[in-house]
Amino acid sequence: MARTHNIRLQVRVAIAAVIAAVLLPLAGRALAETSVAVTHAKSADGSLDATLDALQHHYETTRSFSAKFTEQIAAVGAPVRSRQGTVSFLRPGRMRWNFESPNKELLVSNGHTVFSYDPGLNQVVETPLKDALRAPGATEFLLGAGNIRKDFIASAPKSPLADGLTYVTLRPRQGGNTIELGMEPKSGDIRRLKIVDQLGNVTSLDFSDIRDNVEITDSEFDFTPPAGADIVAPAQPR
Repeated sequence: MARTHNIRLQVRVAIAAVIAAVLLPLAGRALAETSVAVTHAKSADGSLDATLDALQHHYETTRSFSAKFTEQIAAVGAPVRSRQGTVSFLRPGRMRWNFESPNKELLVSNGHTVFSYDPGLNQVVETPLKDALRAPGATEFLLGAGNIRKDFIASAPKSPLADGLTYVTLRPRQGGNTIELGMEPKSGDIRRLKIVDQLGNVTSLDFSDIRDNVEITDSEFDFTPPAGADIVAPAQPR
């Protein structure tokens, strides 16, 4: 059970880190600053470099982000599971995932600790943010210190997909989960995100009602365990 929870938590923070990489880049740094080569491929609307630069231009001043989402989890050998919810981010390192029907769950990061709350079990799992994800580069992105060109190999399909979105695939240079982003060509908003882990499990999210630079207070990322909740925290070093 603990191993299953850890894998689910790592995927959740991985998704958060990817979104942070493309939605919450550190102004003036993330994409355009480096000259590190990327894998070149042509998309329907121009070069991959142009797509990455457009992302940087659109989001280089974005500090916060909120959206609704629909999630599908296709684990190897298991039925597909779906649920909905809302998500919000505030740079650096803060996020809040509210999972609603059918299985409620709350995941909150205050920039230092990730709290995963399961209301059905009345259990809270506390994990240091630096330990919640061990994939190379991903935590740096969530904290606003990553560089997408340096840490990932980017590629794009040779022909457009029927949904009209512009797709980019990111593969970590040091190994890890593969990420596929689907962006609106005009706005640059991320509408679809798919992450495939090394076991072949697929987590997909469709975003709607996307709002950039919304007013989000620090208190939204505070978390106090409910009364009587079982607290699972890492052992303190002696």
